[in-house]
Amino acid sequence: MDKLLIEGGARLTGETAISGAKNAALPILCAALLTREPVTFTNVPQLNDIGTLLKLLAQMGVKVSRGSGDDADTVTLDASALDNPVATYEMVKTMRASILVLGPLVARCGEAKVSLPGGCAIGARPVDQHIKGLQAMGAQVAVEHGYVHAKVPRLKGARLFTDMVTVTGTENLMMAACLADGETVIENAAREPEVVDLANCLVAMGARISGAGTDVIRIRGVECLSGTTHRIMPDRIETGTYLCAAAATGGEIRLTRTSSAYLDAVIDKLMDAGCDIVSERDAIRLKAPQRLTAVSIRTSPYPAFPTDMQAQFMAINAVANGAAVIRETIFENRFMHAVELQRLGADIRIDGNTAMVQGVARLQGATVMATDLRASASLVIAGLVAEGETVIERIYHLDRGYERLGQKLADLGARVRRLA
Repeated sequence: MDKLLIEGGARLTGETAISGAKNAALPILCAALLTREPVTFTNVPQLNDIGTLLKLLAQMGVKVSRGSGDDADTVTLDASALDNPVATYEMVKTMRASILVLGPLVARCGEAKVSLPGGCAIGARPVDQHIKGLQAMGAQVAVEHGYVHAKVPRLKGARLFTDMVTVTGTENLMMAACLADGETVIENAAREPEVVDLANCLVAMGARISGAGTDVIRIRGVECLSGTTHRIMPDRIETGTYLCAAAATGGEIRLTRTSSAYLDAVIDKLMDAGCDIVSERDAIRLKAPQRLTAVSIRTSPYPAFPTDMQAQFMAINAVANGAAVIRETIFENRFMHAVELQRLGADIRIDGNTAMVQGVARLQGATVMATDLRASASLVIAGLVAEGETVIERIYHLDRGYERLGQKLADLGARVRRLA
């Protein structure tokens, strides 16, 4: 199992490009199930999760074509021969986003059998909101032997109210509603930019959607969708991660092929920490002080501070001047990286969903273990500023969400090597 070796102390400087958003690409690739015509996607990141989903789609009968060379970020999907609306446990056990095939399959085929998903160990993320929504649209849904089995001649429009704000739930039900009979209204909908990107793709395919980006989304069902070409939005979490890495090291970087438009809460906190940030049309510049000022954060659904940036801010607070309080309100059990940061010398105390971080003058390299995707990123940031060498084990988590992380960090001056 591969490891990442980081020799700390290097200041990140220079320029690197941000990849397409994993959390946008996954549902958008699933949207290809809704049409018999080919759909082409560009700016698709080359990640393990993307590869897993493409294998799953191929198993269902979807023809998958991936570009090469300069077009390596291009994927064309042709679901005209879709004949196996089943997502097996073996295919989906490592990736929770696999549940996103449920809505499109039920809408297109009238039936789907999807394994309950696995993925990161950051707490319960139940699929009951997905099931409740499909049932309200007329589907018969049973959970048997670890599978969600849904059947319906044709979904019917309905008023859907989710008990909690759920991104994948909103996306799943929005895709299902595109081919339903009548109008569907999703209330308490997720407002994340990735939901808007999916809606934009569906509209380009012929869907009738309004309200994406607000907490009420309206979808008027159509008889069929067509093919299109769609470019995946830049990854705002990858962008935020590199900004945090540069900030922690006192660096100065420019990130291209990205935008600050989706990162207001993160950028505000980095500026509070002492960073100078300049937003360009398709790029962001950051210049960090010699030492950051600690900043407290509270995670909440978009547009508030994202839970996927909580671990990275814990890492930068660990070496900042002063103390900070971090409150995690989205997922329980998402402070597992704190113990690993403590191994590097961080002063962190956990009390339920609250972490108290007292900045220390320096961290010291050690061997640590990644427990989930964003926890892995926090350990990378800590390793970049720690004295000596840090070895991060179980980096397959990083491969799920960060394209060419080691190479991009090296391009910015980091001393990092991948060990087999």
